[in-house]
Amino acid sequence: MGKQKILVIGAGGQLGSELTQGLWNLHGKENVIATDIKEPQGILATGNFEILDVLKEKEFIEFIRKNKFTQIYHLAAVLSATGEKNPKFAWNLNMESLILVLDAAVEYKVEKVYWPSSIAAFGPTTPKIKTPQDTVMDPTTVYGISKQAGERWCEWYYKNRGLDVRSLRYPGLIGYKTKPGGGTTDYAVDIFFKALTDKKFECFLKSDTYLPMMYMDDAVKATLDLMEAPAEKINERGSYNISAMSFCPSEIAIEIKKHIPEFEISYNPDFRQAIADSWPKSINDSAARIDWGWEPKFDLTKMTEDILKNLPSWL
Repeated sequence: MGKQKILVIGAGGQLGSELTQGLWNLHGKENVIATDIKEPQGILATGNFEILDVLKEKEFIEFIRKNKFTQIYHLAAVLSATGEKNPKFAWNLNMESLILVLDAAVEYKVEKVYWPSSIAAFGPTTPKIKTPQDTVMDPTTVYGISKQAGERWCEWYYKNRGLDVRSLRYPGLIGYKTKPGGGTTDYAVDIFFKALTDKKFECFLKSDTYLPMMYMDDAVKATLDLMEAPAEKINERGSYNISAMSFCPSEIAIEIKKHIPEFEISYNPDFRQAIADSWPKSINDSAARIDWGWEPKFDLTKMTEDILKNLPSWL
């Protein structure tokens, strides 16, 4: 692989900020331009950053033309719970922006595009345990509908336009460097902040709600591993199942109490419970393991230790 010039769209989000740092480490800060609709916060302000609204088509296309990118990571999206409050805006941002990126990548000969999907693309009749790579997909949220449709568009552009576009179906992503962003699985982010600041947490899901999860370090690793894999190893052009662990709120509370004995959790389920109930409890990601060697490093215990060690310096 020759010298790369990489664009990250939506770099200010939970995944974007840490993925940008991973790209810096791999390709050098000078070869990565991070963008978002808001001014950069924290570590993002130390690298190349520009304000960019992907939905402003003329400005976006000119930006792509001018910079001659070799890779685009398109992360801008409205997440599940937030999207249900403004569904038409969520659909417009999630889908129209993807089509603009794919078209621009074809026109300006971008070598590779990354776009994230999600377990939200599954639904109530999807098998809940060890959800297969290929299975029923009947999403119940606008976010999930956009992810299912986006997977099909990615595959279409690969087959019909020859675009090397790659994708992962992320489970819930847990990190500590940015605050929760409006996702149904974000209780597992917020709980660590509240454990340290308040020593208590009110969860919007039931205590026994199992969901597939992944530590942000593993999510960045999986993304970079996928994008660095030879094209002939990539057999899923919609999106790959990916996972690391599954747990429920009561289990993560037990792990936190090992470090903060006075921590208490209570439960007050809201509309997000129905969303969580429609999603898988665990994921079969054997295709990613076989095709390009995916293997997570963090389980619940190791993740909890790492977050509680590092989070205080970010509060």
